[in-house]
Amino acid sequence: MDVVSGGEIAVGIGMRPGVGCADILRAVRVAFGGFTIGCLATVDRRAGEPGLVAAAARLGVSVVGFSPGELSGVAVPNPSLRTAGALGTPSVAEAAAMLAAGSDVLAVDKTVVGGIVLAAAVIGV
Repeated sequence: MDVVSGGEIAVGIGMRPGVGCADILRAVRVAFGGFTIGCLATVDRRAGEPGLVAAAARLGVSVVGFSPGELSGVAVPNPSLRTAGALGTPSVAEAAAMLAAGSDVLAVDKTVVGGIVLAAAVIGV
């Protein structure tokens, strides 16, 4: 992972409903252990999930939600036909990270940890 030194990352998260706080925190730690997290970002229908909200609170960051239309407007390196069929957007984690960071470049491409899909973009870069 080659993330800009000192920068905060927006972590995009794709997950099924009902994922718990501990599982989300574990996945974020595995994928982005030493980085400063600025926010968690996902599709709007998951932004209020209790596990995600609790994980964000434990990390001291906000949850940012985007509509499938907003997410589908972002060109990502790893689109998913399955996600497109289920949610109406070919990407949640990668697109949400890029939108939340205000960047068109991913610092970390889509990765899966314990069934949770994660990606990251440096905020403001």
